[in-house]
Amino acid sequence: MGEDNRLAAVVALAQGMAAAHGSHEAWRAAAVGACRALGGSFAALSVWERELGRLRVLVNVGERAAGEEEFPEDESYPVHQFPEIAEFLHERWAGGGEPHAWVETAEGPAAGRRPGYVHQRVAALRRRGRGCCVVAPVVLNGRAWGELYVARRLGAPVFERADADFATVLAAVLAAGIAQAERLEEARRLAYTDALTGLANRRAADMRLDEAIERHRADGTVVSLVVCDLNGLKRVNDTRGHAVGDRLLERFGSVLSLCGAMLPGALAARLGGDEFCLLAVGPSADEVVKAADELCRRATELELGEGVACGVASTQDPIGPVGSARRLFRLADAAQYRAKAERASKPVVAGREGPDDPVVRLADAEPAEGAVERRRFRGRRV
Repeated sequence: MGEDNRLAAVVALAQGMAAAHGSHEAWRAAAVGACRALGGSFAALSVWERELGRLRVLVNVGERAAGEEEFPEDESYPVHQFPEIAEFLHERWAGGGEPHAWVETAEGPAAGRRPGYVHQRVAALRRRGRGCCVVAPVVLNGRAWGELYVARRLGAPVFERADADFATVLAAVLAAGIAQAERLEEARRLAYTDALTGLANRRAADMRLDEAIERHRADGTVVSLVVCDLNGLKRVNDTRGHAVGDRLLERFGSVLSLCGAMLPGALAARLGGDEFCLLAVGPSADEVVKAADELCRRATELELGEGVACGVASTQDPIGPVGSARRLFRLADAAQYRAKAERASKPVVAGREGPDDPVVRLADAEPAEGAVERRRFRGRRV
């Protein structure tokens, strides 16, 4: 490959990673770009999980052998099977050298490689019908992050020293792309995560609820919302301090997450202050009410606080048409408000008291200016 073609390949790899949305897309773009740039038939990107002593494969692209999935869940290899990782990334690099790629072949050690370090890779090449590979360490923020692996099929020209040098350059470009993807991923996580509890925040809940209602309108998928208000937080803050109040919020967040796990795919979120919610898309209304009932029970067992006021609204219950996220939220919040007013120990469910259900009437009524219900909904984006 000429210099111009190699420069174009580097640019293509960088652009592919820059256009990726999320880590998985970035990993795939990196592997695909490197595979094309090096004229390979297969490529993989792996991360070094130091605490587990293993290389875990993140993505496989190209001509995959039997058992090689594009995004494997559990494909990993003990580092002791590949001791060159430790040598190249610690002994040689720490001694003043730079991490660089190397070549392995199905016939044994490539030129300039010491025998004894390649048997696992040689065996893997033969087992999967590949003739050679180039392995490039990926270094991120001054530390070994993992490796880029590109192979060619049996019978194709063997990688040369120039290819290994080029793979080293590609690994550096790839590392910059991964760093950018991780920064963006962290920014997205922070934008949609409540810092105190680690649950989703209101922005995430709003977005997911909007998507869920669109799906409900399209195909009738059941959407249910549990809105809850943690009782006694103000008293705890006033008498024991905000640090203790924060601990109560964290513990309740854990309880909410635990109960949310009863509903596959449910989103547990803190809306702000002492208000939380569970959003379930798919499970039946009765399953959601059962989870909400468990939430109320567990909340009363917390060492701090005074239980929780819990309201439920589901498109499967007789609450009338739900054409917007705002209406479902108003229904769940009105049910929660009634649970709070009645000091109910169980969830109040909108629509289950017949055609004249007071919760539905409260949610659908246009409240007078300054009324409690208007104050509760003002400023809510849902």
